[in-house]
Amino acid sequence: MKFYRLNICLLFAVMLTIGCGGTQANNSNSKDSNDKSMVSSKKREVVMAKLYDYRVVREYPHSTKSYTQGLQYVDGVMWEGTGREGSSYLQTIDLKTGEVNILASLPNSEFGEGITHYKDRIYQLTWESHKAYLYDSKGNFIKNITYRGEGWGITTDGEHLYMSDGSSTIRRINPETFATEESICVTLNGEPLDLLNELEWIDGHIWANVYLTDAIVEIDPKTGIVVGFIDLPELRGRLKQNPEAEALNGIAHNASTGNFYVAGKDWNRIFEIEVIK
Repeated sequence: MKFYRLNICLLFAVMLTIGCGGTQANNSNSKDSNDKSMVSSKKREVVMAKLYDYRVVREYPHSTKSYTQGLQYVDGVMWEGTGREGSSYLQTIDLKTGEVNILASLPNSEFGEGITHYKDRIYQLTWESHKAYLYDSKGNFIKNITYRGEGWGITTDGEHLYMSDGSSTIRRINPETFATEESICVTLNGEPLDLLNELEWIDGHIWANVYLTDAIVEIDPKTGIVVGFIDLPELRGRLKQNPEAEALNGIAHNASTGNFYVAGKDWNRIFEIEVIK
């Protein structure tokens, strides 16, 4: 999909009026409408999101052949899941050189999406193939887990998985079956926020890319409210000789420093940033 540079105004444009059921289907093991859910018909509290500042700490080389769909920093290693049919991989990145080490390749017909480490496993979603790939901690394939609807982003709080599908809903899912345990309607300034993409769990909150914007939002998973966001169009100006660069996508967190790593689809840089609240 061709990417057009859009500013923060688009973040507000994607606050859709379709409600928080989402446009994607629930997974095959989802419970019915009587399930406990954070999606409620009651009037929601309106909290105005804060715009955070940030500082670029470092820049690292990144392959322009890596269509970033998921990013995670684990025990000093940067992991990445990439997309596009024929070039969807699970790989690690040497931050000093930008060299990638491909650990697993998806079939040429499948489009890889978000990744996350959960205990001693790694999960990788697919966009429209309705299945996740489960690997061991070294990237060796174990099995597939099926689900309905699209897969976009995935993260974990250490006990559960959280999954986005491009709508305004994030689902807490069972790690073994992908059955929906709870649905979180994400709202920005009182309105549903659509196009939630890559996810990262950081200090009790979920941070999410909003597709086709330069924004990353911070979500309180207890309420679904966006409590703050960062707007990163300035990073695109730092991409020199990178005409293939598409959407901002990819959030990783260094728990030791508190800094974030952010990237984009086919970007030639990964940026380490300090978020200033």
